[in-house]
Order: sequence, then structure tokens, then C-alpha cells
Amino acid sequence: MSNLNLLAGWLKEKQADAAFITSTENVFYLSGFHSEPHERLLAVLAFPADEPILICPQMEVPDAKQAGWPYEIIGILDTQNPWERVHEALKKRNVSIHTLAVEKEHLTMERLEGLNSILGQPSYISAEEKMRQLRMVKSESELAIIKEACRLADYAIKIGTEEIAEGKTEMEILAALEYQLKKEGVSEMSFATMVLTGENAASPHGVPGQTKVKKGDLVLFDLGVVVDGYCSDITRTVAYGQISDEQREIYETVLEAQKAAVAACRPGVTCAEVDLTARNIIRDKGYGDYFPHRLGHGLGISVHEYPSLTEVNELKLQKGMVFTIEPGIYVPKKAGVRIEDDLYVTENGVEILTKFPKELITL
Repeated sequence: MSNLNLLAGWLKEKQADAAFITSTENVFYLSGFHSEPHERLLAVLAFPADEPILICPQMEVPDAKQAGWPYEIIGILDTQNPWERVHEALKKRNVSIHTLAVEKEHLTMERLEGLNSILGQPSYISAEEKMRQLRMVKSESELAIIKEACRLADYAIKIGTEEIAEGKTEMEILAALEYQLKKEGVSEMSFATMVLTGENAASPHGVPGQTKVKKGDLVLFDLGVVVDGYCSDITRTVAYGQISDEQREIYETVLEAQKAAVAACRPGVTCAEVDLTARNIIRDKGYGDYFPHRLGHGLGISVHEYPSLTEVNELKLQKGMVFTIEPGIYVPKKAGVRIEDDLYVTENGVEILTKFPKELITL
């Protein structure tokens, strides 16, 4: 059953007249058409029983057709009022909308007013939770694409570690890494690539700069690659030269926690149980205060999707989920270590999609 049919079935259950889906990720999920419309209107207008409508900039109509959208398309010129065009299409179909499902977190006030102007202030219900549920379980075709994104992420880590040398800056290593990916045909990263050395690695969301690699540093790579609209996300931390006993202890603690959490993953286990498997190991070693983020997150069209692996999330893992496991310890002025893999939940366990070695590599 197609994603559009699943959404239509949910609209029937909710007795909603339509869904107006506007986020680029969810439009892509429903239509197969990926667009960055900037300020222009992009939407899928879905109905319980009628054929859906794609709304996009006029200049992108050929691209939408090329992507395989077989239904009606409303192409909006920059000189046109998009709400008038939508209103015309609804009148032509003789459709009245009294209850409309929207992404409340994404819909702007300006667009809400636009919808009200043509629909007469219908009741609005949230479509977010349903879209998250749909996207959380991956199909075989989605999994195949994510696997390729993970293969390229592994390759990126390999290139990055080979680029490490005394006196090279974080940005020099990052540039060389992404240059090689471009040569492999990668046009987009999942997020801004992180290459952090020494004390900088102790910032979980640090920003690469002109800091130079020196002997005794731990160097942290966090990156992902987009393939056909789907993301990967990997983190590896390597040693350049001999590191201190404390740095090694931090690394081995994170590695133990990461491996234990991966081993705990299988259908029926809660996100909380998996998070606590890693978190308790880190706490027991005295580093609990230095692990300030969740254990992992869902992965797919967005680099952060459902589920969220936290110690309070009682959602059970199920076959088809794809998510990260990425414990970390960040001790200011000393060291930062994070180890992250992408996992796919199988019938009785998990498949690890990122393959680059996790045992401590000393360069």
C-alpha cells in the first residue's frame, strides 16, 4: 500500500476532509518529488477518497512529473496568488473542507491565514504524529538507499582518517574529505560535517575551524551523506599519536556503552531500555554528567526522525525502524569521544549499517 493510501485511510478514520502537507520532507515522502521551494508554496493536498493534488512552483512542474507524480499538479507562477489557484481546484472538484489535517509545527501564520481565506476557518487537526509513524518504519526500497548512504559515510571516515597529519587544521581535513565525496558523486551532506580535534571534541555540537591537529589528540568525525533523499549519520573518534590513560579510559567506556546498547536492540525492547543500557555503563564509570544528550534518533529522509532514544521514551522498537546509537563523553578541556552507528531493526535483532571499525585506531 502506498504512503498516500495510508494517509488517506487515516483521514477516513479521523473523519477529516483533507490533509495539507507542506514540509519538504513529507512532501517527498508522499510524492517522490524533492524540492527546496524557499518562500514559494509546496504542498500535497490529500483526500480520504479523491485523488491527491501536488502544489509546487510552475517552473518545477516538469521535475515533479519526471519524479513520477501521476496526479493533478497546480503549478504556481511567481505573479499568481497560490491560494486563489488552490481555491479554483477545490471548486472544480466541488470539495468542501471542514476538517483539515496540517503539520502544525511547520505551518506558518501567514499560510494559516491563506487557508482560512479560502476554506472559511475549518477545524485543524495535527498530521505530524501520523507522518512520523509512517516514516518511522522503512520499506525494503528505503533501506537499500540508506545502506548506500551508510557505505559512503564509511568511505568518508576512511578518507578523513587518512588525511590526519601533524599541523593540519580541522577545516583542511574536512575540505579534503568532502572533496573526495564530491568526486564520488555525493552532492549533499546530511548536516554540516564535523571534524574536531583535541579540546574542541569535548563540544557535542562543535564547529570546525583553524585548530591544528597535534600529537596526543583525539580527533572526532561526525558526518552523514544524502543518497536519493535519504540520510546516513556516523561518528568515529580516532587517536593521533599516544593518548593519555584518561583519554583511553573515556574511549573504552564509550565503546563498551555503545556495543552494549547495540546488543540490547531488538523488537519489543523500549527506547528507554536501550538508552539506559548505555547510560548506566557511563554513569557507573563516573562520567554520567558528561553524557548530556539522548542515546540516538531515527534516521531517514531527515537526519533526525522518530524514534527518539531517551531514558524516558517507552516506545517499543519494531521491525523496520532505522536509528542511531551514539553515546558520548565530553570532558571540558580534556577530551571528547562519541561513537555512532546506524541500525536497522530486523525480526529478532538489528543489522548494523555503518561498518567502519570502532576499536580505537591510533594513527
